[in-house]
Amino acid sequence: VESHGRVDGLYTLRSSHEEDTRVRGWLLLDSYTPTFLLTITYLLTICLGTKYMRNRPAYSLKHVLLLYNFSLTMLSLYMLVELISSVWSAGYRLQCQGLHEAGEGDIRVAKVLWWYYSSKLVEFLDTIFIVLRKKNNQISFLHVYHHASMFNIWWCVLNWIPCGQSFFGPTLNSFIHILMYSYYGLSTIPSMHKYLWWKRYLTQAQLVQFLLTITHTVSAWVVPCGFPLGCLKFQTFYMCTLVTLFVNFYMQTYRKRKLEGDRIAKVGDPKNSNSNGLSPTLNGSNSKQKLQ
Repeated sequence: VESHGRVDGLYTLRSSHEEDTRVRGWLLLDSYTPTFLLTITYLLTICLGTKYMRNRPAYSLKHVLLLYNFSLTMLSLYMLVELISSVWSAGYRLQCQGLHEAGEGDIRVAKVLWWYYSSKLVEFLDTIFIVLRKKNNQISFLHVYHHASMFNIWWCVLNWIPCGQSFFGPTLNSFIHILMYSYYGLSTIPSMHKYLWWKRYLTQAQLVQFLLTITHTVSAWVVPCGFPLGCLKFQTFYMCTLVTLFVNFYMQTYRKRKLEGDRIAKVGDPKNSNSNGLSPTLNGSNSKQKLQ
């Protein structure tokens, strides 16, 4: 049901089952089929690619990885700056922002979020590079789950809730990705390894990002602005799954590293000096899973 009146200064929203007509005609959004097929292709590439590479030498991809990580750093920087600029000029509220309150400002936000959705397709290459480099230990459930689910979830976001409250998570995530892809890009340069001591803090920042997103989402339940409640509930549930998986990853990674460090220290192994336990990075690193 569409309403054309104002209630407490806010435009009421269309019923939640309707797709948002403002994004009609945008690349990949009119049909779910391309997103679904690209996701299936991604999963099949992981499965078949690991089998294909089993008896073949690994690719180095050093220069490709440097360019790739630098490019995603720049894309993340663009999205962060444009999101901050667009929500500021549109007069968005931090606590809860509806979908139809800012006119052209909402369209500008939606355009940035389309780039965010598209970036999740590009990030499938994270895993493809792992396969080609034969770093299969880095292909965890968390890695694949996060990559595959984000691309599909953001197709839904762009079709039903492409602006308003939806801006918050991508703003935080774009900032985290600037740090993350900078880290992975620098890690392809051997002389930089000794300066990359901050991986642990990057993982902690990712967890803080999820917790802030959950807090922001739940706040819209408490003081609603007309944003679809079902979307808020799903966002909260999804973020909770990521927190659970990331906490598990963090504990396993750093507990294992601490135990290994203690063991090495006891036997006086001189190799204990390797930069915070890192070998080269994923998508660039041997020691960690690539997380988004």
